[in-house]
Amino acid sequence: MIAPYIVAVGGTLRANSTTEKAMRHVLAAAQRAGARTKLISGSALQLPLYQPDNPERCEAARDLVTELAQADGIIIGSPGYHGSISGLVKNALDYAEDLRTDVRPYFSGRAVGCIATAGGWPGAVNTLGALRDIVHALRGWPTPLGAAINSTERAFDEQGTCQVQRVAEMLDLIAAEVMDFARPIRGE
Repeated sequence: MIAPYIVAVGGTLRANSTTEKAMRHVLAAAQRAGARTKLISGSALQLPLYQPDNPERCEAARDLVTELAQADGIIIGSPGYHGSISGLVKNALDYAEDLRTDVRPYFSGRAVGCIATAGGWPGAVNTLGALRDIVHALRGWPTPLGAAINSTERAFDEQGTCQVQRVAEMLDLIAAEVMDFARPIRGE
């Protein structure tokens, strides 16, 4: 029996950002449930601007597309910049266009957990809505629960441990929802 493969994409160029810590929390919960996981964050997302008419891809872009194609479930995390997702995360998601002719086009048949962080509730909630819209456009299944995290509340300590019980429970539930959907795909 093959363990589900869950890939998380997002964060910022700043190591250990709140978004990255939240994605790491979800991946750890998925691992405890038996998943194999991969985090693509930080400098791995520093990709050239996506150009659909130019088929040349740098190694990091090819790796991103390969990991997304192999994923049974996906986690997307973005900080809220000016009320929506960051350009870094949006550009990375644009590379999913390279999956249009894949056996499972785009995010088809996969649950996608969405996490948005921002320095206030309006930005976090708006960013979460934008992520869910993008997942729909990419033919993915946004999990019923998405996480909007107000980063001014300091949900994580310096080591990345979630300090707010309701946030930890929300992130654990996102992992469970992605895993529940990923298992049948792999035939478990």
